[in-house]
Amino acid sequence: MRAPTETPGITITPAPAAPGQAQFVPGASNYVPATSAPATDVGKQAVQTLAAPFYACPGFSGLDAQNPLANLYADKFTWQPYAAYKVGNGGGNINWALNPYKNASWYMWFHSLRWLGQGIIAGSKGDLTALTRVNTIAYDWYRDNPYSWKANVGAWESTMHRTNVLICLRQAILSGLKVTTVPARYAWVDAALLSHARFLTNYWSGAWNHGTDESIALFGVGVTLSRSDYKNLAVQRLAAAITTSIDAQGSTNEQSTGYASFNYSLWGRAITVLQNGGVDPGTTMVTRRALLGKWLTLATNSLGKLPQIGDTELQATYPWPGTPMEYAGSLGTRGTAPLWRVGVYSAGYVFGRTGWGTDPARGFAGESAYSIRFGPARAFHGHFDHTGITYTARGRDIVINGGYAAYNAGVWRTWTLGQTAHSVLSTPMSTNLNPVTKLTSYSVKTNSESYVLTDVPGSGISRVRRVLVLKDPDLIVTWDTASARTAQAFQTLWHLPADQRATVYSRTTATAMAPGDSTRTVLFQLPFKQALPAGATLVKQGQTSPIQGWTYPSSYVRKSAPTIMMARSGTTASILSFVVPVRASGAVTYKSYWSGTTFMVSLNVGGKAASIAISGGGSLYRAG
Repeated sequence: MRAPTETPGITITPAPAAPGQAQFVPGASNYVPATSAPATDVGKQAVQTLAAPFYACPGFSGLDAQNPLANLYADKFTWQPYAAYKVGNGGGNINWALNPYKNASWYMWFHSLRWLGQGIIAGSKGDLTALTRVNTIAYDWYRDNPYSWKANVGAWESTMHRTNVLICLRQAILSGLKVTTVPARYAWVDAALLSHARFLTNYWSGAWNHGTDESIALFGVGVTLSRSDYKNLAVQRLAAAITTSIDAQGSTNEQSTGYASFNYSLWGRAITVLQNGGVDPGTTMVTRRALLGKWLTLATNSLGKLPQIGDTELQATYPWPGTPMEYAGSLGTRGTAPLWRVGVYSAGYVFGRTGWGTDPARGFAGESAYSIRFGPARAFHGHFDHTGITYTARGRDIVINGGYAAYNAGVWRTWTLGQTAHSVLSTPMSTNLNPVTKLTSYSVKTNSESYVLTDVPGSGISRVRRVLVLKDPDLIVTWDTASARTAQAFQTLWHLPADQRATVYSRTTATAMAPGDSTRTVLFQLPFKQALPAGATLVKQGQTSPIQGWTYPSSYVRKSAPTIMMARSGTTASILSFVVPVRASGAVTYKSYWSGTTFMVSLNVGGKAASIAISGGGSLYRAG
């Protein structure tokens, strides 16, 4: 074996970081049909360029950083958060049936071959020892997993990733050996690419992120092996998927802010890959992606982060240059402040904020921002979070969700998906019907927004949530009403950040504050059309039976966090509650009274006054 000879190596255009968790459900079809008319402008115009079509190696999604060359030589594989595990005999003969941690995601990434990244990069620069090693391991996969591997869900799901690794390996062979055609010793790579293209052709996942990634990989095989049939099929599928994956308002079909962010990156990659491959992506992809960029901008809270809606780990909004996200993701330090403040999306999202920090007295983090969920039944990466609220104000989280537990987390995963992991009026004694929730009315004014949401969360149960969001003073009011045919437990839940400590002062009031913080949150309820029973206001934290009072900022990190529960029992509920962030030394006072048939509440929050009203007809609004 000759010593490494430095060569430029291969060009890597890093793809968006793939979601860490396996997404396929064993035994399910995992196919999402396109439900909208396909785009008709993809590939219709010739690309005006003198460059030959090419497909850049998309990188290895961070798995290369976890798997140094020394580990490859020892046949060790790492997928964090788990420790490195020896998966072979030390000579590149790998046991592909291993799953030592009994984790579907570990197994899927093991079969992706992305962990060979450092060896492929080194091999492309002339390190033939590294090139030989990654070739041995990749060939071992091809030999041990003959077509078709559909019965092996981990190998199936990782096909698109492995296809890209094989393309990168092929490029590394040409670069590392300084040749223009694949030598006979490595001819298996082209055979493997053909078998992977055959698999991608026969088992497309449809109109969601996985199907998009598969189409990009199939296009890459077409470019690499000069197969116009693969390219044409990939273009056809991308055209079919874009209008379902991103709707005409810019919402994705995956019910997750995290996956929305990934889809923005992914469709950007699709556009670039088509252009590099000599195909004009048309205008539909560009337009829908820009609308998704607006959606993500509006979703960004006043901390510069995306609320944890659906399967979403706590993450910042990426400040894409030249887009509205540049301003939102940079906390207002770059780009131009957006012109829109509130977005209402028929896919089931309300995003609103008091402003974009252009007022020097507030600044970006001094604004308040909120989200509200409604819309179609839970699907894909969504949670049972309808009517749920998140809220940031005064430079911190105020109201959060239960977060995102790993798919193999058992009862914890079930809890994070469920109603009681969200800030909603929950009915824990009933079976969740996965309802469609309607936004029946809303109003946007300069100093307040109001919303009315209705649904049937359980059999014989009707639920109405009226939400009022105020600016100056910044606070949220909700009036939850519900009725049921049989006696229920009704619980308006407010999930609070893990750093706060919550205390109940009376059946009306609780406060929460992080030690030494400059902000505290006052949460209180007023008796309205229903007396407050003993135990009407409770703190639940760190409970395991039933599970309550936790948050998952990321899939494998669980933290104890206070949840304020405003409780009723019987066949009806009327819970009028206030969430009021105020400076640590600030007072919150209120007075309620009737003015004719209108119920009034006068508030003073840290010296700022406001009044809210509930009309005789049931409208919740700001009165002053």
